[in-house]
Parts: sequence; C-alpha cells; structure tokens
Amino acid sequence: MSLAAARVRAVDDTSTARQTAHAYVDLLEGRDWSGLAALLTDDVVYEMPQTRERIRGKDAFLRFNTEYPGDWHLRPRRVIADGRLAALLLDVRVGDEQQDACVWLEMSEHGLISKIIDYWPEPYDPPQGREQLVERW
Repeated sequence: MSLAAARVRAVDDTSTARQTAHAYVDLLEGRDWSGLAALLTDDVVYEMPQTRERIRGKDAFLRFNTEYPGDWHLRPRRVIADGRLAALLLDVRVGDEQQDACVWLEMSEHGLISKIIDYWPEPYDPPQGREQLVERW
C-alpha cells in the first residue's frame, strides 16, 4: 500500500471511529438495543476497571444495558478519534445526580466496536444481580 493510500485509510478509519462513537452514545441514550447491536462485534469485550468487571459477547453486553437500573442519560462532551480508536468524555445523569465518565472504544477492521472500557471517577463494589453476566479480575 502506498503512503498516500495508507493516509486515506487512516482518515477513513478515524472518520468511521468518530461516527461510531457518536452513534454508540446516541443509541444507548435512545435505548435502541437493535441499533446498538448492529455496532458491536459478536465477541465484543466490555470492561469496567473501577469494579474489576468484564463482560464478553454482544448478547451479555446488551442484556447488561437493558437491565441496568435507573433513569440514566448520556451526553457526549468530547469525542476524540484516531484510526480505529475513540475516546469519549461523557456527561452522565441519573436523576439529579451528575457524573463525568470516560469511555474508550476500539473498532474492528470492519468499523464495529470490538472493545469498550468504561472509566468512572471512583471505584465501587458492583451491585447485586449481574454476577451471571460478568467475570471479575
């Protein structure tokens, strides 16, 4: 591949990653689970370092989100993309409570999300009821 072709590919990957990152938040916010599923690889990995939890696979990740309690809302404050990577700074609201969260997304060669790392401000013990969906480290 020529240098010019490689640069065009990198720009295309970056554009796709940015669009996918925005779509990821919009689909979560809209509770559009089938739309979200279309953005994910079948073997997507979701990690939450603050609780030391990992979820493997599209079905488990979707179930985790559909069952997540509370009236939560997401708004992207900043999205940065480079190649097949994207980072998001999110405004997260549950009721009157506001928190900032950072999300790291990795894309497959087909532009689908293959890994999600969700960073929250403080570590905490995971709530009961999702043990069947996660592994701990």
